[in-house]
Amino acid sequence: MTDEFLGRLVDRASQPYRAAGRFGYHFARGKLGRDCIFRELLRRGIFPPAARFLDLGCGQAVFASWLLAARELFEAGDWPGDWPAPPAVLSLRGHELMAADVARGRAALAGREPQVVIRQGDIRRIDFGGADVVTILDVLHYIDHAGQEEVLRRARAALPKDGLLVTRIGDAAAGLPFRLCDWVDRAVTFARGHRLPTLWCRTLADWVALLEATGFRVETAPMSEGTPFANVMLVARVAP
Repeated sequence: MTDEFLGRLVDRASQPYRAAGRFGYHFARGKLGRDCIFRELLRRGIFPPAARFLDLGCGQAVFASWLLAARELFEAGDWPGDWPAPPAVLSLRGHELMAADVARGRAALAGREPQVVIRQGDIRRIDFGGADVVTILDVLHYIDHAGQEEVLRRARAALPKDGLLVTRIGDAAAGLPFRLCDWVDRAVTFARGHRLPTLWCRTLADWVALLEATGFRVETAPMSEGTPFANVMLVARVAP
């Protein structure tokens, strides 16, 4: 049941990307179908029942399409009985630096405005406004350490007292799995037409300490299923 359901969810979430061109569609299908974090964010019931989302470094906004598709299937009665209800997306603002990704996201989700808005911008400089949930998936290591601290500080300021931040990082203390993750990250970035990046990585312990110093209490979960990488999801809730 679950595999069949996930197939339908991937189909529904990736279908809008046919309007974004061949690359956009196949990237969406591959990312949503193979990356375990999208499934786990729903299966674990991490999000509140309804929320305003802020997705920083959103790429072509596949996370937004995933949430919308999940809610549509739930409301149609097509949902695993042992999974919590997916969140209702009150609004979602996505910000992405790369113009091509922004264009693909806008093409796919054009019919969902103003519920979903995708904007181009550097997350180190944009106004975060307010949100109930902030997501920063596989992005922070592209920003220098001082910039990471500033982004997380402003994300904390954008959240209410019961707010939530979800991020995924590579654990720099993980040895070979981290080096593999680092190499693949660079290779994929280069293959997509961008220059080889400087990566600003930290150990898992350092990421947790930084988030706690910023005003969060943090839970961690390995998030590399099916790959040899050292990815870890950090679920950070605003500390009392």
